[in-house]
Amino acid sequence: MKFVDEASLYVKAGDGGRGSASFRREKFVPKGGPDGGDGGNGGDVVVSGRASLISLLDFRYKRTYRAENGQNGGGKQKTGRNGRDVYVYVPLGTEVRDAGNGQPLVDIVADGQMYVVAHGGWGGRGNMHFVSSVNRAPTQFDEGGAGEERTLMLELKLLARVGIIGLPNAGKSTLLSRITNATPEVGDYPFTTLTPSLGVLTEGDCSLVVADIPGIIEGASKGKGLGLQFLRHIERTEMLLWVIDASSEDVLLDYATLMNELSHFRADVARKERIIVLNKIDKIAPEDLALKEEALKKKGEEVVSVSATLRWGMETLKQRIGTSGRAEARSRKKT
Repeated sequence: MKFVDEASLYVKAGDGGRGSASFRREKFVPKGGPDGGDGGNGGDVVVSGRASLISLLDFRYKRTYRAENGQNGGGKQKTGRNGRDVYVYVPLGTEVRDAGNGQPLVDIVADGQMYVVAHGGWGGRGNMHFVSSVNRAPTQFDEGGAGEERTLMLELKLLARVGIIGLPNAGKSTLLSRITNATPEVGDYPFTTLTPSLGVLTEGDCSLVVADIPGIIEGASKGKGLGLQFLRHIERTEMLLWVIDASSEDVLLDYATLMNELSHFRADVARKERIIVLNKIDKIAPEDLALKEEALKKKGEEVVSVSATLRWGMETLKQRIGTSGRAEARSRKKT
């Protein structure tokens, strides 16, 4: 399935039905009073979260959503039927904004969460509402109100506790497959991952959603490569795994590139709790690894060295992530 994380759509709520101008016409009531019923209310357009969805792909094919108009009122004080609501289902993590003014409307984060993005018009009043002491047979009535309409911008930001970032070919996808139940595409060439992948890490009594974000290259924060397109998906994460290829000629340069791109994207993202994961340690000598670990630790970083391919260090990494997850859960309970 193609992953789509941005979309725009037009929504139009239903118009209210027209009120009726009617009079009683019965055999033995030749001059009956007004009995025009009210029009029905127009249907709403409602955005709703659905956990089974993972992308905004559907909105590439359907961009217009219209709710049903309310029916007109009738004689004998019959009220028109209300228009049916229309539901727009989106994945969890979808931010909805008004495209006209950029105003945020709602952040859909729970299954079944609903928000009315366009309210239906009110039903018009029938002529029975206009009776007065000086007008016993009014002919006036209300037209129904117009339903709201607007263009929406949808932006999906994955709901993951842990995000995996790194330069292309650092081994992020393999790492994700080793610490979670995910089965991402894995290959020994840059940009194997073209879309974010999700997996669930279970460590003891702690379960965490982990997201693998496509590789960041130098200049990603300025629009180069794939990184900027998907960096939004780490905005919600509480921890980041910075994956660095231990066999790289200059791990400090790789580290600086990641720091620079994240800082330019959003400073608070660069300050998130993180673990530096030195991957592919099976490709270098132990003494070389020790030097690289020490260089990163001098930057004040926590370093966990692994070989995702050979599964070295996986349990240590999982335990460290799980410890952070449990601490975060306890913190949430206190607040």
